[in-house]
Amino acid sequence: MIDRIWKRHFGLAAASFGGIAALIYILMVRVTLAHIEAVSGQVPFDMRPLGYGPQAAAALLEGLGVAGRGYYLSHQIPLDTAYPALLALTLISAMQWLGQSMSPHWLVRVGVIFSIGAALCDYIENLGVVAMILNWPDRSAPLVHASSLATVAKSILTTAAVMISILIGAMAARHRFRPAT
Repeated sequence: MIDRIWKRHFGLAAASFGGIAALIYILMVRVTLAHIEAVSGQVPFDMRPLGYGPQAAAALLEGLGVAGRGYYLSHQIPLDTAYPALLALTLISAMQWLGQSMSPHWLVRVGVIFSIGAALCDYIENLGVVAMILNWPDRSAPLVHASSLATVAKSILTTAAVMISILIGAMAARHRFRPAT
């Protein structure tokens, strides 16, 4: 019963989660991350898809100063706590909605796994950033490398999940608009 209800509402769920996720993303990019970059003169951790090393992390944290590090914790991290789950729910709902009447279903499963993996990596990245800020000025190279690895993994998995969503959408459109034979 619940499964039937969900199947009928995957599109609505995707649009709802996507709308909220988009609002949070815009708020992060235009306000919190822009402020962090303006204060520090450095690209924030969240916007470095290729990762960062100990010197880059130190430059960002030093450039932020006490107030900027507090801002990161009080403004950016709360938004980035909601965003990964909302993005994952958006992608999963969209893939389920678009892929419910097509084959192969394995592609939807892979997309769901990538979406969840991206969210988990984003949360690991956030924990690493929080730990780096709270432990500043002590520098832990393993912590920086682990956070950076989570950032890179998040970027790869998010890109893959979005590409799979697009592929599923294209396959669903082709299936829906295929001429009758």
